[in-house]
Amino acid sequence: MTGVQFGELPFLTESGEVYSCAYSPDGESFTAGLGNGDVSVYKTSNWERVLTLNHDSSGGRVGRVAYSPQSDQIASCGDSWALKLWNARTGECLHVLGDQADGSMCVAYSPQGDRVASAAETVRIWDVVTGECLQTLSGHSQGVACVAYAPQGDQIASGGMDGVVRLWDVESESYSHILIGHGHMVWSFAYSPKREQLATASLDSTIRLWDVKTGDCRHVLTGHGAGVLGVAFSPKGDQLASGAGDMTMRLWDVESGTCRQTITGHNNGIIAVAYSPKGDQIASASLDKTVQLRDVSTGGALFYVPSGHSTAVFSISYSPDGDQIVSGSLDQTLRLWSAETGECRQVMSHSEGIECVAYSLQGHQVASGCTDKAVRLWDLATGACQHTLIGHSGSIRNLAFSPDGITVASASEDGTARLWDTATGSCRRTLYGTGARVNDVVYSPNGERIATSGEDGAIRLWDVENGECRQILIGHIGAVRSIAYPPQGNQLASGSDDTTIRLWDMESGERSFSLTDQSGVFRVAYSAKGNLLASTSVEKIVRLWDVASGQCLFKKTFQGIIMCIAWSTRPDESYLVTGCMDGSVLKWEVVQEEEEYHMRLCWSVTNGLLIVTDASMQDVRGLSRLNKELLKQRGAIGEPQGLLHEASKKVATMASVVSELKKSSSDRVVRESPNEVVQESSASTILKHVFGNLSSWKNQTKSAQGTER
Repeated sequence: MTGVQFGELPFLTESGEVYSCAYSPDGESFTAGLGNGDVSVYKTSNWERVLTLNHDSSGGRVGRVAYSPQSDQIASCGDSWALKLWNARTGECLHVLGDQADGSMCVAYSPQGDRVASAAETVRIWDVVTGECLQTLSGHSQGVACVAYAPQGDQIASGGMDGVVRLWDVESESYSHILIGHGHMVWSFAYSPKREQLATASLDSTIRLWDVKTGDCRHVLTGHGAGVLGVAFSPKGDQLASGAGDMTMRLWDVESGTCRQTITGHNNGIIAVAYSPKGDQIASASLDKTVQLRDVSTGGALFYVPSGHSTAVFSISYSPDGDQIVSGSLDQTLRLWSAETGECRQVMSHSEGIECVAYSLQGHQVASGCTDKAVRLWDLATGACQHTLIGHSGSIRNLAFSPDGITVASASEDGTARLWDTATGSCRRTLYGTGARVNDVVYSPNGERIATSGEDGAIRLWDVENGECRQILIGHIGAVRSIAYPPQGNQLASGSDDTTIRLWDMESGERSFSLTDQSGVFRVAYSAKGNLLASTSVEKIVRLWDVASGQCLFKKTFQGIIMCIAWSTRPDESYLVTGCMDGSVLKWEVVQEEEEYHMRLCWSVTNGLLIVTDASMQDVRGLSRLNKELLKQRGAIGEPQGLLHEASKKVATMASVVSELKKSSSDRVVRESPNEVVQESSASTILKHVFGNLSSWKNQTKSAQGTER
């Protein structure tokens, strides 16, 4: 699966909120403490639940769980019953320490495994074999929220509800340091593997790194938007993970104190985090009743994908040979993508936002139109800007190359369309209409006509040779946003604010069909064969239409507004690319199964988190069982073939396994579609930028903004 690296393992769905989690020191099992009084135990080899331990039959939460150093015991504590010790293999309850009414906030084993510490009003040290209470450490004014042994076992740290951390000498039962700095309760902490540092997490939304020897604070880590509830050092001690009530996990560089990465994915606060003993996995436990497991080698992100646009993608186009896709965004970049894999091959920076892009039919040039009122021509071989075309007094709304590539046409807010010489950059001709904003411009396939559409609802057909307006197509009662010719040139499609798409016969100039949408139409585009028409609208829906009958064949609802669409230029392919307000670019395969059409995701490129809703993994090779399960949980459809561990049984050597995987990686690519989250202010700005202040679009804009909320 070329270009896809899974950083997330299948999440574990529990019957209650997850308050704590821990890996066994030998790495063979994993435990989660739940809000319904149960403790779940899993085998990490296949993440099968092997034991369910009932800590509290009355349903009180299990606040903390811990493994003994030998991995043979599990300790649990919670709202009732101070502490319970369990046989990690059989699930037998070995000891109940304290009374039912005691309750306990935290539990920790000594490095030798012969003692266990619990935190409540005081810190108590228990003998694991006899269950006897050996020591009681008092000093916190408001109770103890967390406790931990130092790696050597000679020191115990306790974190108080008073925000103070005390470091105790185990032998003398006196404290060597009192660490003061947090402004709220210390909920969790962790010693570094070499005992040099102590990380403390507080409800004041900060993490502090302390020098254990001197008691000095080395770093204050800020960034979480809510109380920090879990913290853990990596086995090497160079990285720190934290989980917080803001539903994020952060990975920090211990040396510098800088945040390496912020990871999202949970739908509620993260209560605990834990590294696997090898340091290759990290788990986060949440109140959303899930435990999410991530592969640390990929940086902890859900998936590794190339970076995408950071804001709305306004225009998108295929190269003539279908190998590349170009996209333009308000983030001031033009990007070239591999149509096969979604890899970003080239980035061309602009000084202002890009509203439109176009590929020359010869494939060697790309044009971009910007809010700075200029058109730029780019040499794809070098990535250099060949010409900057100045002349318009308004933003550039759309662009189109002539079939021979000699001229490029631009549509502008200034009410004109201009024809430019692509070799010299000079303006050959200016086409004047009524003065209303020109929204779109297209060449007929034979290059003899140019069609323009505008705010006045009219479509004008111009003679390329002399610049005369030959025909005006009247019928829309709202601004016409988009127009398109099919490859045959016998028809013209137009999409309007009046919620209709009209198909015009080019011989007679009469309307063939009027297709009704539910809201204003953004874009229309013909397939390479000309038999299908795709449209996008303000209601976040892409519709697929049959050109011959005018019937709507299929519609797909997105979570964000689709600003632009483009079909593959190859007649033997049925791929559709969409660009979204959130900056994502997605490639879809349009599939007909019997009488029904579907859109299956091939790949997506975003600037952040991805989900695999509706992505097809049918007949994909090279997936492990864990990654198959992950994809299914995230909404992927279909059945893969040749699961990784099954295929490896048939191959004799490691070299042949690698060869098989390399072969299968080129067969198919499956990626995810994005959670399209657009802030209200961003959505409002973009919609206003697209539609202006027209009274006919006030209701549509309000509707779109209300949906974005």
